[in-house]
Amino acid sequence: MKRQVLTLLSVIALASAATAASAGDATAGKAKAASCGGCHGANGISAVPTYPNLAGQKEAYLVKQMKAFKDGTRSDPTMNAMAKPLSDDDIANLAAYYAGLK
Repeated sequence: MKRQVLTLLSVIALASAATAASAGDATAGKAKAASCGGCHGANGISAVPTYPNLAGQKEAYLVKQMKAFKDGTRSDPTMNAMAKPLSDDDIANLAAYYAGLK
């Protein structure tokens, strides 16, 4: 029983570390977001009804969607082109920035 508890605690600690490591840097994301503002608004709120608001979206959701645009599993000519050059760190940083906006 003691061994199972220790194993469970180890798994929880590793999962927490992985989550913290994958969290982006919102400050770096803000700098990278300049090219996003034309469509999604300077503060993540789009003035165009057909472009989604990014402010306040869940960080994991934003990462998932940007990676899908990057690898082509989600298709939009503009977003595929915008996401293609982004690194995983860029995506994490952008997601952290937009998730932190109200």
